[in-house]
Amino acid sequence: MTPLRQRMTEDMRVRNLAENTQMSYVQQVSLFARHFNKSPEQLGPEDIRAYQVYLTDERKLAPGSVLIAVAALRFLYKVSLKRDWPFDDVIPAPKKPQKLPVVLSPEEVQQFLSSVGHTKHRIILTTCYAAGLRISEAVRLKPTDIDSQRMVIRVDQGKGQKDRYVMLSPKLLEILRTWWRVDRDRQWLFPGDIPGRHISKDAVEQICQKARRLSGIRKPVTPHSLRHGFAVHLLESGTDLRTIQLLLGHRSLATTARYLRIATSKVCSTSSPLDLLPHPIPIEPKAIPPQHF
Repeated sequence: MTPLRQRMTEDMRVRNLAENTQMSYVQQVSLFARHFNKSPEQLGPEDIRAYQVYLTDERKLAPGSVLIAVAALRFLYKVSLKRDWPFDDVIPAPKKPQKLPVVLSPEEVQQFLSSVGHTKHRIILTTCYAAGLRISEAVRLKPTDIDSQRMVIRVDQGKGQKDRYVMLSPKLLEILRTWWRVDRDRQWLFPGDIPGRHISKDAVEQICQKARRLSGIRKPVTPHSLRHGFAVHLLESGTDLRTIQLLLGHRSLATTARYLRIATSKVCSTSSPLDLLPHPIPIEPKAIPPQHF
């Protein structure tokens, strides 16, 4: 390990960055250095600009992928190398398109979950929907996180290293109790194939795609789609936005507010001006009489 990598790793650790973030930043800086075959200490603003052009024009990476490289390079040069640069100008972040998620209807959720063949896989995906969990949170659930006395699920160190509680559905509790009688793993609620390890996110992703094909649903479906469905279906049933924000663990209410643009109870509650016209619009246009002088 080079001294610079060691320093950057230590800087990330003392700031308590998530492990996945640390791995991603190190990988991005390594790719940057390999591209020029030089240490980042020997590279400057023009090299960074050329690299961003390369990522965008030659590799044709999506803005979200370029943003990861930008974040890593900003950390390296601002924190570890302590460069006194105007970072918004030297390492600009690309504008990320704002896309709305595709959401399953409640009927499609049931159709999808019914297509998951293995009991453990069906239950973990059901848990994602019932509690609005990220897949990274669901795979790390422990039996002790299920509090049947208070009817809550404890999410231990979710995204942003924040704990939170979500509701425990009575139906989900019965499902989990049935699963507990089948597999009494003391450490993980959803153990993986490797002893002592929980099921992996990649395994659940693959299962999800197989179930989507079997279900015949044409919409894209991922474990995160079930979290989107949780939020939208709560909103459509009348739950207030602030409560949904707390359940999802969003830092900003603006992040949760995007679901207002999807919920049919909000989007479809207003009549179109077409419906307010006094007479229906004819399918065939009326014949226009000839004009005479």
